[in-house]
Amino acid sequence: MHIGSRPIGPDYPPLIIAELSGNHNQSLERAFAIIDAVAAAGAHAIKLQTYTADTMTLPGAYRIDDPSSLWYGRELHELYQEAYTPWEWHQPLFERAKSLGMLAFSSPFDETAVDFLETLDVPAYKIASFENTDWPLLRRVAATGKPVIMSTGASTLAEVAEAVDVLREAGCRELILLKCTSTYPATPQNTNLRTIPHLAQLFPACPVGLSDHTMGVGAAVAAVALGACVIEKHVTLRRTDGGVDSAFSLEPEEVAALVIETERAWQALGHIQYGVQRAEEKSRLYKRSLYVAQDIRAGEVFTKENLRVVRPGDGLPPRYFDQLLGKPARQELRAGTPLTWEAL
Repeated sequence: MHIGSRPIGPDYPPLIIAELSGNHNQSLERAFAIIDAVAAAGAHAIKLQTYTADTMTLPGAYRIDDPSSLWYGRELHELYQEAYTPWEWHQPLFERAKSLGMLAFSSPFDETAVDFLETLDVPAYKIASFENTDWPLLRRVAATGKPVIMSTGASTLAEVAEAVDVLREAGCRELILLKCTSTYPATPQNTNLRTIPHLAQLFPACPVGLSDHTMGVGAAVAAVALGACVIEKHVTLRRTDGGVDSAFSLEPEEVAALVIETERAWQALGHIQYGVQRAEEKSRLYKRSLYVAQDIRAGEVFTKENLRVVRPGDGLPPRYFDQLLGKPARQELRAGTPLTWEAL
């Protein structure tokens, strides 16, 4: 499948999506700076979130009471007011990203957001984990005919399967599923990357990937080794700048490492290979073989003292060592000579 002109799948390097989220801290210039920085770092796509506080929740509806949350004690409506990306910013941000060679799209959180994003002709849609049970939203996104990337965090397998069916029935033909752990941040211990190949087996028509909320790039690199074709990571300029998601976001230098190391992981997958590769042929010289370690007279027998298993590989293979002990030399042999059949 493709998003824009970018092919997605196991035969191609992983697509790296930089999630802007609310790390712009309500500054358009900072949002531009983040896009510029992650583009320079090699990220392939920028993703926004399209909502308002009022399309997400109601004032007073919920206050976060989990002490482990980065947003403990904050009211949800207030948090979304701080984090949302003004809709009038979308077009200039998309244009900046596209001018730098990046894909640019968004996660809509209600049907009005889809209608708005359609006016900007986005190349794809992202369905966030918490929205993958919103069937009206899924149907509206699928009806656009655009590729869909859907996260699977905080979801039962039945919910994922139902969402896939809803999307397919409503017209979605190109669908990517992302393993996701919906904790902020996530830990390596709750990331469970072995789910990725299993998800690919359950939904063979869907490329799979990882929406990663862990610190650093290790989980993402491992995910690619397990078959992830897409990696999504939150990004910022500096975590010390603050922002709703800054604590688990990558800085530009880390984005560059993510791009480089995930592509290396993908390249290293290769294919099942045994035997000597062409690139290894010269290295066979450095395998060990049998060499004469002391001067040997004709007729003198080979011993553990006058034969050695050493590098390079010009002599007989070491597997003959025990068989040769006690056998006579046919000719005089000088120390440092590779032992060959002619000497026996």
